[in-house]
Amino acid sequence: MSRVRTMLVATLVVLGLMSGGAAVAQKEERGSVQREVLHELRMLPYYTVFDVLEYKVEGTHVTLSGAVTNPTLKSDAVNAIKGISGVTEVTDNIKVLPLSPDDNRIRQAEYRTIYGEPQLSKYGWASVQGIHIIVENGHVTLKGDVDNAADRNVANIRANSVPGVFSVDNQLTVHGEH
Repeated sequence: MSRVRTMLVATLVVLGLMSGGAAVAQKEERGSVQREVLHELRMLPYYTVFDVLEYKVEGTHVTLSGAVTNPTLKSDAVNAIKGISGVTEVTDNIKVLPLSPDDNRIRQAEYRTIYGEPQLSKYGWASVQGIHIIVENGHVTLKGDVDNAADRNVANIRANSVPGVFSVDNQLTVHGEH
């Protein structure tokens, strides 16, 4: 009886380790898909500081969201994610911003005002800028990550100083405060 119990316990331990190993493999695969999605989105040729692309990975399903100024970027993003190994379904919730000469003027002014500030210029050095400026019908949304609360506040003050802006929604996050 003792020998049977030992065999049973050993079998349960092995099965437990196998299922735990499967969970770890699943988690690693999900992390791999997330890294690949991020990489593909950042590599899109028309992705600018005036666009924001966000995503959520749930198993093999990826949901894309955000706002873009160019409809081609929207379709390129969806197609790039569909091509990732391990992704079986893509939900497209990306909004294409309306064409507007006033919004274009505000975008350019916001860019110069924010990235022209010496304290914030460091966020413009990366291939994908750290502060994204989304303008829709005169309303500005700031998205991205900054190093500290002071940078977040300066970006907000600078964005609010641009003529013709109706409102600023500062959604910048400080690294480590997510």
